[in-house]
Amino acid sequence: MEKAIIALAAALAIGLSALATGWAQSKIGSAGAGAIAEKPELTGTMLILLAIPETMVILGFVVATMILYL
Repeated sequence: MEKAIIALAAALAIGLSALATGWAQSKIGSAGAGAIAEKPELTGTMLILLAIPETMVILGFVVATMILYL
C-alpha cells in the first residue's frame, strides 16, 4: 500500500504541474497571438514568455523523481 501512495504522489506531481502549464500556456498563447498581430516585433519576447511555464513541468518531474527515489 505504501508503494501505491508513493506512486500516486509522483503521478500527481507531474500531472498537476502539466495541467497548470497547459492552462498557463493557453492564456499566454492567445494573448501572444493578439500582441504579435498588432506588433510583429514582439515575436521573440512572446516565444520566451511561452517557454517560461514549461519549467513548471520540469520541476514537477524533479519532485516526482525525488519522491520515488529518496
